[in-house]
Amino acid sequence: MIKSLVGGIVAATAFVMLSSSALAEAEIVKGPSAEPDCFAPWAADTQFFKFPKKEGPYRIALANGYIANTWRIQMVQTAKAYAAQPEVAAKLKEFKVVSTGEDVPAQISAINNFIDSGYDAIVVNAQNPTAFGPVIKRAKEAGVVLVAFDNILDTKDAINVNVDQKGLGELWANWLIKHIPNGGKILEVRGVAGTSVDTDRHNGIHEVLDASGKKWEVTEVIGKWDDGVAQKASADAIATNGPFDGVTGQGGDTGIVQAMIDAKHPFVPFGGETENGFRKFCAKFAA
Repeated sequence: MIKSLVGGIVAATAFVMLSSSALAEAEIVKGPSAEPDCFAPWAADTQFFKFPKKEGPYRIALANGYIANTWRIQMVQTAKAYAAQPEVAAKLKEFKVVSTGEDVPAQISAINNFIDSGYDAIVVNAQNPTAFGPVIKRAKEAGVVLVAFDNILDTKDAINVNVDQKGLGELWANWLIKHIPNGGKILEVRGVAGTSVDTDRHNGIHEVLDASGKKWEVTEVIGKWDDGVAQKASADAIATNGPFDGVTGQGGDTGIVQAMIDAKHPFVPFGGETENGFRKFCAKFAA
């Protein structure tokens, strides 16, 4: 697995790998990666793939799942903008994007279709980390470069590019412990159920809270990293289980704060994402 030290390199990942790419299974080699300043090994046993060289132009696909929040929309638009740059477009025969929502079989079917259609590489933001085994095998056998990012895949047969999602959960929980030293009631607003990011962040939060020796009562709701969904879920939680001593949100944090404002809930320690609207709220209401 490869750990990205820099965000926003979704499409670049596939293009970098394709400069020496597919039509046969990858060879496992020692590192470093093609861009060691950008991609660092996740662990000492991280594998590196070397693909047989293939001349372009290339056909590359982005198989996205969930699309109904601003980050996903921005991600797709960023990928398209990257692909449209003249120096990148010159290397592309086609750049295709599909978003299949939360339907895991539909996303798997889309990837299978890209393999059958002869695409050189497929970038995937996976709805489930464990459900893609057969299609990963097909991509490997076909020599298709498969790159998972953000919500990655539990496999050593594809390239995984990510940040330390569990570490983010740990960071938020440590923030809460620091500012709520005696424990208390926490509202946890999670992401999209079944994804690796949601699971990793959730596990990071709870491992740190559980190890603190303090008593925590955590109310979990699903916010899908979306302002509107998170706002409604938070409003319902405040009405039924509030008030809370602290909040942690994986995304949609602007909506969470708006729910607190609407309910006249006091501002409390909040470990959350670095979304623009959330940061504006932090600046506006800073003590």
